[in-house]
This record gives sequence, structure tokens and C-alpha cells, in this order.
Amino acid sequence: MRIPRIYQATDLVSGTEVEIREQQAHHLLRVLRCKPGNLVILFNGDGYDYSAEILSTARHSLRVRVTGSHALANESPLRIHLGIPLAKGQRMDYAIQKAVELGVEWITPLMTDRSVVKLDRKRLEGKREHWHQVILSACEQSGRARVPELQPLQALPEWSQTALFGVVLDPDDAHSLKELHSPATPVHLVAGPEGGLTTQEIAMLRAAGFHGVKLGRRILRTETAPVAALAAMQLLWGDF
Repeated sequence: MRIPRIYQATDLVSGTEVEIREQQAHHLLRVLRCKPGNLVILFNGDGYDYSAEILSTARHSLRVRVTGSHALANESPLRIHLGIPLAKGQRMDYAIQKAVELGVEWITPLMTDRSVVKLDRKRLEGKREHWHQVILSACEQSGRARVPELQPLQALPEWSQTALFGVVLDPDDAHSLKELHSPATPVHLVAGPEGGLTTQEIAMLRAAGFHGVKLGRRILRTETAPVAALAAMQLLWGDF
């Protein structure tokens, strides 16, 4: 059986004991049926995986002892900052999950002119916590020991001003990713929301130095376009 991999937001030192609770404990106890003596892998975002052994289990928790650590070297050399316009339903979750698997370093939810999702402060806080859990789960599954940073919700113009090398996905553009030179700085990538970016937004991004690119001859959905672009970037400039 594959050794389960669990995120723990705590210092992890060989020889110390850690208590695992809540969702992670439920998954280990109820889904995987883990027992004392079984092995688990812990990580906390510092770039290391920590081997651990289950010492004891309770109804809603279990205790493990950290037995060793090793550094991982599976982060992409291509540093990507993905801007994701707010989307309905599971589309946002899908885009975030796949972006983590594809190696992004930063993720920023964006408000655009055609964003159909409107969030008050309370709902936004709940969504941020949910998106953070999506990121952690994707790190657990994909083997990443560095957790991508989830930045606060921003307006598109504000976010674009921080870019040194920007790419905007535009189905009306005539250029492709392979026409761009390999970036020496982190890449800002943004795709449109449902309904696409407005002509004014695309003009604003171009004025900020963003390169417009087209992904083939077909129109991709708001959750598909960034995933396709990330895969192409990793093939052209990253570690694919």
C-alpha cells in the first residue's frame, strides 16, 4: 500500500511526537484504516518530507513519531504566478488543484469586469479557507513539499502591475506560447472568466507589458485554459 502523505502546520523534528486530528485523522483512520505501526509521511511546506510511525489511535485522532526527513527537489525551475478570475461551482477548485499539480508558486483570485461570482467578506473568508484546503490536498497528492502561496483577492489592474513577465490568454490573438522567449523572471499568467476578458481589460494588460497568446483554434473553458497553458509552459520552459 502506498504510504499516505499528510500536511501538518507545525515544526517537524526527528524523534518528536505529533498529534494528527480533524480531516487528516478521519482520512487515516476511517478511509485508510491505519493502525499503530503503520507508516505515514508528513510535510509542513519547508521543502522536506518527514517519515513517521503511528504510535496510537483514538476515535478522532492519532499520534505519530517523526523518524527521519529528506529534502525534495521536485519544484519546477519555472516560477509561475497564476491569476484566476472568480468562477462558479467547482470550476475554481479544479483550476486551483491542477495548477498546484502543474507547479505554480503563487495563486491569486481575481475580480474582473465579467466575473459572475460576488463574495461578501464572510463568504470570501470561507472560500479562502476552502481554496487553501484544495491547495494542501493537491500538494499531498502530487508530492510537493512547498505549498503554493494563496494571495488575497485582487482586482485585475492591481494584480497586473506586479508582473515582470506577463501572459494573457486571448483566443483572438495570433501569437502562440512557443513564439515567446524563455522568461528569466517569474511569469504572471491570466485567463479570462466565463464570458472572457473585455477588450478594455486586454488593452490594459498589454499596456502593462503582458504578451497575448492563443491556445490553438478552439475556445477553452475558464477552468481548462490555465491548465492547458501551464502544461505548455512546463513543456517549453519548465521541467516537462
